Amino acid sequence: MGLPSDHTAVVGAGAEAADWLGERVLRINAALETHIASRKSAHASHSRLLAAVEYSVAAGGKRLRPILVLETCAACGGDDTRAMPAALAVEFVHAFSLVHDDLPAMDDDDLRRGKPSNHKVYGEALAILAGDWLLAEAFGLLSSDRNGSLSAAYARALADGTLGMIEGQAADIEGQERDVSGSLVEFIHERKTARLIEACCRMGALCADAPPSLQEGLGRYGRHLGRAFQIADDLLDCTSSTEKLGKRTGKDANASKQTYPEAFGLEQSRARAEREINQALKAVAPLGAKGDRLQELARYVIARES
Repeated sequence: MGLPSDHTAVVGAGAEAADWLGERVLRINAALETHIASRKSAHASHSRLLAAVEYSVAAGGKRLRPILVLETCAACGGDDTRAMPAALAVEFVHAFSLVHDDLPAMDDDDLRRGKPSNHKVYGEALAILAGDWLLAEAFGLLSSDRNGSLSAAYARALADGTLGMIEGQAADIEGQERDVSGSLVEFIHERKTARLIEACCRMGALCADAPPSLQEGLGRYGRHLGRAFQIADDLLDCTSSTEKLGKRTGKDANASKQTYPEAFGLEQSRARAEREINQALKAVAPLGAKGDRLQELARYVIARES
């Protein structure tokens, strides 16, 4: 499948964090490649559907969401090998959202991760179906026998995150016809980004059979981390370049999007991101040294360059 093998996905991380993040990215990429290959070999091909799926899955990226599943599981004392199906599931949901977001009817982006968007290569119809396949396959992964009685809990957590993301995208699209509103910005990004990231952390805790109190704490961590991540994304769209981001910049303002910088300005947006990260760090403080990597991830989220 030709998944990326370098560490460009972790630019902005400290040296030590870059090492373990790079290792995680390689493990996740290898698992994605193996899973897609098994699906391709199991089904006769009468279309380019799985090629379109593979194109977007193999495009690289930070793999933040599956990393969060693995790291929250490990922080709770669990076996992160057990968490890999859930990690792949959240990455498939994320990939589905990107394929559909880029469509002309949505954000109308021709570039994703430095390459032509899925619909520019395979056409709109196959891009839509590739996104549909990714979403369905995500829940198929969670229904595996190896998950046993936890399958329903995993599915509920992922469904909550996915529904929030879709609700946020709907409000984002219709928000382009409204005056900028701080409360609307918060509503959109809480759902569009933070809910799925929160779900990643809850799923990792579930994989480790963590007690409810720890699941709640990691859920709070994910929620604050997701808010900070989206504020950072909004800021990068204003301040970075197409070459660095691998996608068109300045598009939020051009499309009259509801964003943090538009609602609060650059400096207040940066301050809000810092506050959210501080709350995320507070949420995992009870883990002590077991939460070190989660703290590093939180700092990376607002230091990243893409």
